[in-house]
Amino acid sequence: MSQDNLIKMECSECHQTTHHTFRNKKKVKIRLELKKHCKWCKKHTLHKETK
Repeated sequence: MSQDNLIKMECSECHQTTHHTFRNKKKVKIRLELKKHCKWCKKHTLHKETK
């Protein structure tokens, strides 16, 4: 796997970078938004892709 497709996911509530994932940047043009568990908030929150 290449490092170009690696993206950081940031919690929308506490703004901590808690997850990393892969995205095909050639096919998927929009930024990802996923519900993930945040260990600082201790609940499932919306995580958005950061730069």
